[in-house]
Amino acid sequence: MTRLLTFPDSQHQVLSIRAKALVFDDPASRALLAQAERVAASDATVLIIGETGTGKELIARHIHHCSGRRGPFLAVNCGAFTEQLVEAELFGHEAGAYTGATAARAGWFEAAADGTLFLDEVGDLPPAVQVKLLRVLQERQVVRIGSRKPIDVRVRLVAATNVRLEQAVAAGHFRADLYYRLSVATLHLSPLAQRPGDILALAEHFIGVYSRRLNLQGVQLSAEARDALLAYAWPGNIRELENVIHYALIICRDGRIAREDLQLHAIARPGLVSAPAVVDTPSADSTDEALQCVFERLFEEPSQALQARIEEVLIRSAFAHCHYNQVHTAALLGITRNVLRTQLKRLGLLAPPRAALPSCSAASSPPSNASSHAGLRAVA
Repeated sequence: MTRLLTFPDSQHQVLSIRAKALVFDDPASRALLAQAERVAASDATVLIIGETGTGKELIARHIHHCSGRRGPFLAVNCGAFTEQLVEAELFGHEAGAYTGATAARAGWFEAAADGTLFLDEVGDLPPAVQVKLLRVLQERQVVRIGSRKPIDVRVRLVAATNVRLEQAVAAGHFRADLYYRLSVATLHLSPLAQRPGDILALAEHFIGVYSRRLNLQGVQLSAEARDALLAYAWPGNIRELENVIHYALIICRDGRIAREDLQLHAIARPGLVSAPAVVDTPSADSTDEALQCVFERLFEEPSQALQARIEEVLIRSAFAHCHYNQVHTAALLGITRNVLRTQLKRLGLLAPPRAALPSCSAASSPPSNASSHAGLRAVA
């Protein structure tokens, strides 16, 4: 039996980079599920660490569902708000607190009363908001912008990040005391390629989902297609697998997904390719030596502001290497997205911002409690 975790009403979920399903066939996945269910029984703050598209929100929803909390599960992407709005979104504001604040409004902490607040991409929080979040975790009270009256909050916090917060702490981009507060219970969600036992089960799940949408019946994976799925590196994790299966179902013939129907890049996991090409990959030591030689040449040039020059070239090169994707560039450099955005703005690499939307838009209103948790079920 395969244990499957999905979003409520997942067939109506909009396209996104997040994973929409988790299975627990692989031993590493089963161990993670057992750990998450043990943690759920406590009130401890949870930090979920994993790459984009591995299913961090699904694990957070399952923790909430298993906790027995009566309140809602609310998910907030910390990287989706500007530095000016994120504080008001989290902690609320009073009428007249700033331009455009025509009425008082509760923040996400108040809206999640007696429930669970999930802060995704918590590493993107600006330093000033990190200080206030730490105070909320210590005192269990929030103070709205424009108010001096503290409001008690009864909420369980689950945070997630796709960057290594230890590196962000060492670089001075994330507060060490907040990191220790968030990581009372830490769950590591492995990349899909490190959970090979889940790959085919997830593929079968997505075949069922999209076969129903496309009015197909009895579609099967060929043996060659199965081998290809198991050998692939899955840099986009579960979301990429879903896209690959969806496309394969559109173009496959005679109810059979062949190897050539899978839109896979030429990236395979080490040890799973029958005849890998021998590639002379430079070691870390040789790479450091090459960098040192470059630096030595630069030191001999009559150049000013050398650090700024190197930093600019590094950011421009990383941004282009990641096809101008901010999330991937920040992960590659080991910094938060907010820090990266500051650098990109300084270098003129960001498009001019659109007109600001009202802070009280319907898009940021808390979701209803009817879809507060993911469904975990056993399937044959």
